[in-house]
Amino acid sequence: MEQLNAFDTALTEFDRRVHQVTGEQWDAATPCSDWTVRDLVGHLTAEHLWAPLLLRGATLGEVGDRFDGDVLGDDPVGAWEQAVAESSLAFHRPGALDGSVHTSGGRTPAAEYAWQMTMDLTVHAWDLARGIGADDGMDKNLVATVLAGAESRIGDWQGLGIFDPPVDVAESASVQDRLVALLGRRP
Repeated sequence: MEQLNAFDTALTEFDRRVHQVTGEQWDAATPCSDWTVRDLVGHLTAEHLWAPLLLRGATLGEVGDRFDGDVLGDDPVGAWEQAVAESSLAFHRPGALDGSVHTSGGRTPAAEYAWQMTMDLTVHAWDLARGIGADDGMDKNLVATVLAGAESRIGDWQGLGIFDPPVDVAESASVQDRLVALLGRRP
């Protein structure tokens, strides 16, 4: 699966679940032990608020703390929609993935940053589905693509605290179960 296609598919998977959240579910727990549904959506919303700036070359210092705290306000779905609309445009801008971006891990190729965002959207779509009790099944091509990417990168990310340590699953586990287990979730 081509990189931007994978990004778009992951974005669709997460977006679909954001639009399924009902009023009382915003406070529900998720597989991310420290995050409620609102915290999880806020995390992804903030990431997508950062993306256009980083893809235009902004440093972490230039972005500063403008996206700290509650970025969802009184309209979590609307805040998500606005952030992701601008982020998607930024990722699809011609040449956007050719350079590098400033991240907390240092200068990172923009294409790698896109994969990190794709992986985050994918695993958090599963987390969000679990948090709201929705169908957690995702696009099979996306899951296979993200698993292949995660397997080759997981060693680099373990020291960064991005994901919990992998969880053991049976050899017969589905591709999706292997992905979420690799990223520290219990399928």
